[in-house]
Amino acid sequence: MKLYGSYTSPFVRHCRIVLALNQQEFEFIPTDRAGAATGSPTQRVPFFRHDDVKLHDSAAILRYLRERAEQPFCTDSSDFDLFCLVNTALDTTVNLFLLEMDGLTGEQSSYLKRQESRVETVLAELEKYALPDAGPYTDGQLRLACYLSWAVFRKRIDIQQYPRLQQFLAAIDGHAWFANTHPALS
Repeated sequence: MKLYGSYTSPFVRHCRIVLALNQQEFEFIPTDRAGAATGSPTQRVPFFRHDDVKLHDSAAILRYLRERAEQPFCTDSSDFDLFCLVNTALDTTVNLFLLEMDGLTGEQSSYLKRQESRVETVLAELEKYALPDAGPYTDGQLRLACYLSWAVFRKRIDIQQYPRLQQFLAAIDGHAWFANTHPALS
């Protein structure tokens, strides 16, 4: 198994966590933007190779890994909805981050301003969730933890105004398998 990606990507981190929790041997291949452009039609990380299997999205990779381990990918429709809700915030936050690196912000574009608002409304909704203080964690919860950790690390969100999300992240940060994959360690 080969997982291509960056150590800082929250999408890649989720895959690395599932591989680690399942004690699955794999080769991690650090991949930059140029490598992603040539390695995957999506031109992004992660992408994955195992024998004849080629996967180009973290959700597909996670499902494949869960199936191999005879585990559910997203335990039910509520968990899948959480996974999708987090992905919306994550995709939006990543795009805003990359656009800001190119000098584009919500102050210059009403579209980007709406995207910033989208992140805030999703975070407000996620704050309403009853999140566990201990595992095992579902894929929706793992995706949320990876997002929050990355967004705080990149200074994209202020988690102080979301005490439930803050408590959830602090609890999951207490697990070595999560803490050892923190983007700051790259």
